[in-house]
Amino acid sequence: MDPDDTGGGAVDAEVAGGAVDAEVGVVLVHGLWHGGWAWDSVRDHLSAAAVPSVAVELPMTSLEADVDATIRALDSFDRPAVLVGHSYGGAVITAAGVHPRVRHLVYLAAFQLDEGESIGRTLPELDFPRTRLSDAIRFSETSDEVSLDKDLAVAAMYADATPAIAAAAVARLRPAHRAVFSGVPAAFAWRQRPSTFIVCADDQTVHPDLQRAMADRATYTHELPCGHSPAAVCPDDVAELILAVIRPSVHQ
Repeated sequence: MDPDDTGGGAVDAEVAGGAVDAEVGVVLVHGLWHGGWAWDSVRDHLSAAAVPSVAVELPMTSLEADVDATIRALDSFDRPAVLVGHSYGGAVITAAGVHPRVRHLVYLAAFQLDEGESIGRTLPELDFPRTRLSDAIRFSETSDEVSLDKDLAVAAMYADATPAIAAAAVARLRPAHRAVFSGVPAAFAWRQRPSTFIVCADDQTVHPDLQRAMADRATYTHELPCGHSPAAVCPDDVAELILAVIRPSVHQ
């Protein structure tokens, strides 16, 4: 995901749970231009299953600042956690996931970065097609903030959502600082923790082939037949996949 040039199999729930159990909660990290509100429908499903959750509010000023915000959320969480990141949120959880409360990482169409990578430079040795996101990106007059054209953001992120859901979401999008595109994680939690990668097979923001290449780094993979925003389009499916990590004996 470069502002200048944007371009599995089913989860084994019984194994993917690992050491995670019913005492675990969920910490959710949103993607670029969004806010904690993006997880509201998923959190409703988790709450109905009696699983506590918190959605981090990222400042989106730098990767370091976003990692710090996530670490503070984990510090204040009162139990072990499954840490979930969507899109850019994957870069955040890659670094923040070394926190001792974290038991499992879930990457939802997210950047599971490795050494030296940023969201603007991921697997540079491979050539992936551009997505609709590149057409939607807009720069501030000083070029230090990146925002999205709202109509084109629908095509890139919410093409499979209802018009009402798409309109409500893009109305709440906010700018991100350009620095987030070049931020490189200082730690790589997926090397120390089990991880699940959920590929969004019809994604028009993070190309599905790029997702599948990053998913090779995960412990487990799953695919959803949806676009870039499953938390809005199919929140029940997202919640069920998270619950399968937490409660493998029930959700398999």
